[in-house]
Amino acid sequence: MKYDSHEPNQYVTMIRDSGLSIYDAIEIGDPDLWIPTLELEQLLNAAMKGLSLKGLPLRTRSKVVKEHVCRALGYPVPSSFKKTQPRFQGQFFDTYVQKSNNLQVWNEELAPSRRYVIIRVNEEDTIAKVKVVTGDTLAMLDTTGTLTQKYQARLNPGDAKLELISKDDTELLRPFVHSSVDLTAVASPVNQPQAGQLLPIGELFSRLQSLVGKSFSDSGYDQERNRGAALHRLVCQSLGYADYRDDGQFPDVRHQLLEVKLQTSPTIDLGLVCPNSIAALDVPMIERKQIRHCDVRYALFYAVTDGKEVTLTNLFLTTGEKFFTRFPQFQGKVLNKKLQIPLPAGFFDD
Repeated sequence: MKYDSHEPNQYVTMIRDSGLSIYDAIEIGDPDLWIPTLELEQLLNAAMKGLSLKGLPLRTRSKVVKEHVCRALGYPVPSSFKKTQPRFQGQFFDTYVQKSNNLQVWNEELAPSRRYVIIRVNEEDTIAKVKVVTGDTLAMLDTTGTLTQKYQARLNPGDAKLELISKDDTELLRPFVHSSVDLTAVASPVNQPQAGQLLPIGELFSRLQSLVGKSFSDSGYDQERNRGAALHRLVCQSLGYADYRDDGQFPDVRHQLLEVKLQTSPTIDLGLVCPNSIAALDVPMIERKQIRHCDVRYALFYAVTDGKEVTLTNLFLTTGEKFFTRFPQFQGKVLNKKLQIPLPAGFFDD
């Protein structure tokens, strides 16, 4: 039996009925048993906010948190937790209990599709919020340069203001697109992608090209996230959504499998995953087909700023599969043994 993928508690029921342990592998995107990142966050917040850890030694605290996570997701609590990486192998995540904004990941690399369950504890040692992000999203939060060199590519604008680099979607995605979707009626930008609700890449290009020439207020180089949010809002409006929402997960407009990048310099930061990767993307399967990173559509907006306004000058649209046919990749990637990631202000805000 397949439950509605948008009801978080139904995943819990399916996992409980399955008899699986936290160490039993589940295919990413399994429509019944793999809990997508947003739903995972909702379940853990509902079950754990307000839980007191007061007076517990660190090791005991870590065990108690893991036990509560098991119960929240429908898993049996093991008598002891194996020292696996990550601890919750079935759902591919580990837990981090944080009083400060300095997240430390010891003796292991960030994995792009791995989830990081970051649990905020307040001054009273009570759980205040749970945030779940993928490794790729976490890598993009690092502003110190100590985390990783990450994958990068170069954007040379050229003469054309509008470039549709890939005329067609990937072969896997093509059966699920529909050119006349009324996005006002069907969904929010952060909903999971579904067959028949995905616009073809050509239609995305048609709807987004009117943004070239538009301007918005520049919040400054130290407020890159605000710039990105302003562009994301314009993109959602142009696509036809009734509202604007951004949960900070990849890709930006999940419902359209669309990643949006604002470029005021030629260097494109790509995080931990190459766009042409065939690795599974953390979204539910569509008609039993697992979406991959290379199926994601990338909208790159080149822009100039005078310090007061950002003006969009170029639009490039491509599939991840064809990304490097237009944007040459920089070579090299370096990872440190101990990663310290300063979580930005507002990270735990809704």
